[in-house]
Amino acid sequence: MERTTWFDNDGLKKGKWSAEEDRILVAYINEYGLGDWRTLPKRAE
Repeated sequence: MERTTWFDNDGLKKGKWSAEEDRILVAYINEYGLGDWRTLPKRAE
């Protein structure tokens, strides 16, 4: 049983990642390496 996708009170998407989100993350890691996960949101803009 999978959890459905929903949005919390702040409008953040919760739940399973989409195939497109997976592709974006893999492309980012391939370009920049694993690095520091805390800096990922700022560097991914």
